[in-house]
Amino acid sequence: MAQLARQLVEALEGLLGVPVPLRVQAWDGSVAGPPGAPTLVLRNRRALRRLLWQPGELGLARAYVSGDLELAPGTDLYEVLTAVAHFAERPEIRRLRLRPADVVGPRGRRAVKALLRAGALGPDPSPPAEEARAAPGRRHSRSRDRAAISHHYDVGNDFYGLVLGPSMVYSCAYWEPAAKSLEAAQEAKLDLICRKLGLRPGMRLLDVGCGWGSLVLHAARHYGVTAVGVSISAEQVALARARVAEAGLADRVEIRLQDYREVLDGPFDAISSVGMAEHVGTEQYRVYAEGLYRLLAPGGRLLNHQIARRPSHPGEAYRPSPFIDRYVFPDGELSPVGSTVARLEEAGFEVRDVESLREHYGLTLREWVANLEARWAEAVRLVGRGRARVWRLYMAASALAFEENRIGVNQILAVRTGPDGASQLPASREEWLLRRSATTPHQQGPAAAPADSDFGDRPSVR
Repeated sequence: MAQLARQLVEALEGLLGVPVPLRVQAWDGSVAGPPGAPTLVLRNRRALRRLLWQPGELGLARAYVSGDLELAPGTDLYEVLTAVAHFAERPEIRRLRLRPADVVGPRGRRAVKALLRAGALGPDPSPPAEEARAAPGRRHSRSRDRAAISHHYDVGNDFYGLVLGPSMVYSCAYWEPAAKSLEAAQEAKLDLICRKLGLRPGMRLLDVGCGWGSLVLHAARHYGVTAVGVSISAEQVALARARVAEAGLADRVEIRLQDYREVLDGPFDAISSVGMAEHVGTEQYRVYAEGLYRLLAPGGRLLNHQIARRPSHPGEAYRPSPFIDRYVFPDGELSPVGSTVARLEEAGFEVRDVESLREHYGLTLREWVANLEARWAEAVRLVGRGRARVWRLYMAASALAFEENRIGVNQILAVRTGPDGASQLPASREEWLLRRSATTPHQQGPAAAPADSDFGDRPSVR
């Protein structure tokens, strides 16, 4: 009689001392775990080996990306991720430190016997091909940063268009009450940035990490500026240049394949940096902040839009997510918003406004996940099943992290004051947010029904 799942669950619970939050279906067809809980399917022994060699999120990610672990039909990915995250935060699990004595004791022996019967003990399986290998060179050197950016962004503009939609904006949207679609919310975010920067005709804008050019295009079209956008992603630059040419704005918008540390042709009247500073790194952040300060004209404004982590507990070292570091953003680093404000001030900026958009990012990520799932077969054709799974997993997990305040995102508005200390900002927030673009946001139609997903479990809901 098939009972492998029960043996595995009982052994795990005995070793951990707490009930597991998920049901497990083993490759022999047996199922065990709390009734009604989300169900994980272990397709083979290799799934267990991945979890044994790398307990925690990295092992789970490797098993899922490789296809050794699946979600059972009808299982919602968000429910699985919520259950795993809450389980990992339980005090008993946070305090758990398995010692050799625990493994050779009664509970440990039962776990080892169950694993032996399952044939789970064996060599560490090779990581999936989608896992990034550590690039050579010093962390956050220019060459290593180029390799890290290429891993994430040079996966195909068609794939990003599928996920992001026509806006091609890869940062959180701004969900005003009137925003009825992702496109409208992204349009509102671009316009919010332009208003915070106080853009006017004839001004010169630098967009650091310009992505596919959406912000510089919006600023040139609706605010009459000339703009320079820089990125170190070759595929982003190629599409951004094509979009600029198609818009007939090549005389006012320049897109460069250039590191932010190589920009020398200031001054600029305004600088935007949206979703880029997460790649800078703690060691280079002072270089980043001081470089932008030098490039900005006195009285000019900087809009720094950046994801933030919660502060560490006293004496606790910052450890980035191993899944995010290996599969999504190699060498990426998050800082608390207070640390970012301090670094900008140390560089000479006066910080005038900080706005949290945390809930906005949760909504945006759910839209991106829904876009991916609705066109899953096409996504797999474009980038392969493994990479499509990476994006699905990371975007869904990130949505929950924003919603549950495990990470946040903030727009920091700073100015380079003049020699007399003048900021040239209007006296009130309402005044410097007054100007609006005259564009009418494009209303996007309802999403198409999901295609055959290949992942078996229930598509997520927005």
